[in-house]
Amino acid sequence: MASPCPEPGLPTPTLRQSEEKAENGLISADNDAESAEVDVNSASLPPPPPDGGVQAWTQVLMGHLVLINGWGYLSSFGLFQSYYTTSLGASPSAISWIGSLQIFLVYLVGTFSGRALDAGYFHVVLGLGSFLQILGVFMTSVSSQYWQLLLAQGVCKGLGDGLVFCPTVSLVATYFSKKRSLAMACTASGGATGGIIFPVIAQQLLPKIGFGWTVRIMGFVILFNAFVVLLIARVRLPPRKTGPLVEWSAFKEPSYTLFCVGMFFNLWAVYFAYFYVSTFGKKIIGVSSSTSLTILLVMNAVGVPGRLVCGLTADRLLGPVNTLIPVAFFAGVLFYCWAAVSSLGALFAFCILYGFFGAGIQSLFPASCASLTTDLKKMGVRTGMCFSVVSIACLTGPPIAGALIQQHNGGFLYAQMFGGSAFMGGTLTLVAARLAKSGLELKSRM
Repeated sequence: MASPCPEPGLPTPTLRQSEEKAENGLISADNDAESAEVDVNSASLPPPPPDGGVQAWTQVLMGHLVLINGWGYLSSFGLFQSYYTTSLGASPSAISWIGSLQIFLVYLVGTFSGRALDAGYFHVVLGLGSFLQILGVFMTSVSSQYWQLLLAQGVCKGLGDGLVFCPTVSLVATYFSKKRSLAMACTASGGATGGIIFPVIAQQLLPKIGFGWTVRIMGFVILFNAFVVLLIARVRLPPRKTGPLVEWSAFKEPSYTLFCVGMFFNLWAVYFAYFYVSTFGKKIIGVSSSTSLTILLVMNAVGVPGRLVCGLTADRLLGPVNTLIPVAFFAGVLFYCWAAVSSLGALFAFCILYGFFGAGIQSLFPASCASLTTDLKKMGVRTGMCFSVVSIACLTGPPIAGALIQQHNGGFLYAQMFGGSAFMGGTLTLVAARLAKSGLELKSRM
């Protein structure tokens, strides 16, 4: 861990000046004490982020693997949604509670796990979270009833994901400044990588070895990634033992509060397509189960360039919030266009476009939240607070969409209009957050 002290061999200007003045009898002993206090405070400041190098990019790799285990598995929930609806005979809304509960816990637990990073307990929560992730997946493989799946996949896996996600993305953010959005995009692209790996496993193995062993194979992938993560994870900043679990004063900043509200609207809608696109393909377009998994695979695969392009745009041109606003707008437009999809070709086109912009929203979210935090020592707690706000949206969004599908007798129109409108509300609120932070200055990068 890098030392927060000044580099050896470089004299501290304040102390040197104090000594010279003391020798000449120009200052009093009281002023000497005051200067020494300034030196101590200066020494306690953390060093600037390296913004690159082997250690920093190794932590990006670590975060990428964490996101494979968490969001990669989560973004593949569409394959579980389709399988559970058929095998359990439950309604789409009831099944979606399993996935939405998982996402809810990811963000809700972020309040506590994010503060754990600041306090110096990163490796503890990382180990515990990895254990719960692995336990949840293997217990899912032996579950056959709805309540068992809700506990194993929804609660246990969700708690594990929540423990590792927020502190990991917060840790990666402390290693970068100018390249932060790109680093966060590379980290977040782990969700897309996992979104390729797990559907491919399901597509190839589910018809051959059944549900139980297919999920166990996924569990072994997560186990291997967790081993590598625990091996290479390194914390850069010294712990901040004191400080509140929740920094309520952050909500007095209009830009931060409006950003949280805007992301609430966006995350109300963003996961609906990942949950239901396979079901839409089977029920509305009439494709086979294998093709429905291919549709989900394509949507997740496009997320890799989506995250990287949005991250590069944020770093080099616009800034994360300025990039997030048009990305959310186009995602909303695509949801409205989804209502007109009636063929397999059109569905693939929607998946490619939405996979790009939906992934961009997910990667820009933590980077944008980090950009609103000037004190790196508060990165974990402020990111975790925002995650907790949006957790309610993640819990309720997919079930609301499922209920709207039932209300329309299996049609998706009501749910698609709900998702598009939520994105538009989120876009407008993010515009208000940007104005609150930078005013009408168009050239301001934030």
